[in-house]
Amino acid sequence: MTAIDVRTGAATSDPPRSHNARRRSILVMVGRRMLFIVPVIIVVSAGLFAAAAISPFDPLVGYLGTRYMTTSEADKALIAAQMGFDNPWYSTYWTWLHAVITGDLGVSRSFNQPVTQVISERLPWTLLLVGVSLVIAILASLVLGVLAGIRKGGLLDRTVSGLCVVVQGLPPFVLSLGAIALFALTLGWLPVAGLTDGGADPTPAQVIRHLILPVAVLAISQMPWLLLAVRESVVGSTGEGFVAGAVARGIPTSTITQRHIVPTSLAPFVNIIGVRLPELVVGAVLVEEVFSWPGIAGAIVSSARDLDMALLAFLTVGTTLTVMLGSLLADVVVALLDPRVSTDG
Repeated sequence: MTAIDVRTGAATSDPPRSHNARRRSILVMVGRRMLFIVPVIIVVSAGLFAAAAISPFDPLVGYLGTRYMTTSEADKALIAAQMGFDNPWYSTYWTWLHAVITGDLGVSRSFNQPVTQVISERLPWTLLLVGVSLVIAILASLVLGVLAGIRKGGLLDRTVSGLCVVVQGLPPFVLSLGAIALFALTLGWLPVAGLTDGGADPTPAQVIRHLILPVAVLAISQMPWLLLAVRESVVGSTGEGFVAGAVARGIPTSTITQRHIVPTSLAPFVNIIGVRLPELVVGAVLVEEVFSWPGIAGAIVSSARDLDMALLAFLTVGTTLTVMLGSLLADVVVALLDPRVSTDG
């Protein structure tokens, strides 16, 4: 689009140049952050193997299971040598890294399956739980946050703000246990845990019924920071000059909210989503464990307990990569929504 200089009446291409410069700065930010991901992944993965070397857990226990107590010390030493449990951590790390680079993710000792099979069987259920929970948390936070911010000091604002303070102080596993005690054990409305009823096929109806409680708990545990961020942004926007000007021109309140207040509140909201991604991952792990949801959480716990490094290292690197890419995506969206946001940080 060509702009007109009000002093000379001449056409100018400054706005397109400014727009192109903004896009270039965002692309530079993306490239810089992508380069930063590689050393972070190396440090995280190497640190994991180093920490495993001094862990109090014995991988032999996980490998032998109930046979551990009846296996002689000589046999234990022989098995440890054969499995490479006695190798220096850096040697084990290099072997794993070389295999991953060549496309071999290895075999999980905990599940006696290839790592790719463990991930393919469990990841969809985690994505379902996290995806539905995040969508619900985002939509509910936007609606309640906007309503509370517009009616600052009202009954809804005081109620929502008070509940947010209470909920954000409760760990997800406490919310999970409370939800089970009330809705499953006391009222009997919903199942306690699992993907389906015992022995039942995983039909959509079964899965949805068992998904309600863990989704609700995970969504509620993520809402306080999101909701309060929207509320604060809306409260700040209502005091801006452009809102006062729109009110003076007689524009309806609903139009002002939809076209002025909500758009200016989206950038801080998206930024908070990016910042809270690690908490979402931790919350998902805790919720899956409490509700016996067959997702990645069980694999993380089992692989950590058994020092199943093939699976544990992949899950750790995958989680780190997901958080970093999610944070980068949030920063890109914020930069696109708000031209005032710097891309140099």
